[in-house]
Amino acid sequence: MDKLIYIDATMREESRTRMIAEPLVGELAKRYEIERIKLDGVDFPAVGSRILHDRDNGIVPQEYADMAGRIAAADRIVIAAPFWDMSFPSMLKVFLENMSLFHITFDSDDTHCYGLCRCEKVLYVTTRGMNIHTGDPLEQATPYIKALSCLWGLGELFVVAAENMDYSTPEQIREKISDAVSEGLEICRRF
Repeated sequence: MDKLIYIDATMREESRTRMIAEPLVGELAKRYEIERIKLDGVDFPAVGSRILHDRDNGIVPQEYADMAGRIAAADRIVIAAPFWDMSFPSMLKVFLENMSLFHITFDSDDTHCYGLCRCEKVLYVTTRGMNIHTGDPLEQATPYIKALSCLWGLGELFVVAAENMDYSTPEQIREKISDAVSEGLEICRRF
């Protein structure tokens, strides 16, 4: 069975983003072996001078190398992260920096970098409190994931986003979540 990595960067118990992502991952579990990586409560360190020094000397925590290897070997990736400060939560960025490992998720031929990941499709699930659309210059999560996809060699990016959630009635929120799940399930058919 093909492998799917589900990166859950949600934090709240009643996360609207997770309410969309879980039915999609449930549907994909019919075709993929799912590995869940829940970021909340896990303290990945910010990549600074000490970590860069260690990496330059071939020192990477084995659990990070193993996890990055599983990500590189995954056939599909799903990322669930709410819209925070015009992008996504910092814990996702820190996690991705820790997984961005030379000779594991990407490599170089001394003139340019290229990806080592086998993933052909990435699904990014998000909710935005404001009325900001995917592709809007104020929305910086999707461009970052696209850029990282180039570095790691990930395939096509699909985005499911429910917007203006903080300025909607409870009924409107339920409808937006339902619509996003329906959109996502349609993507899952060809994912």
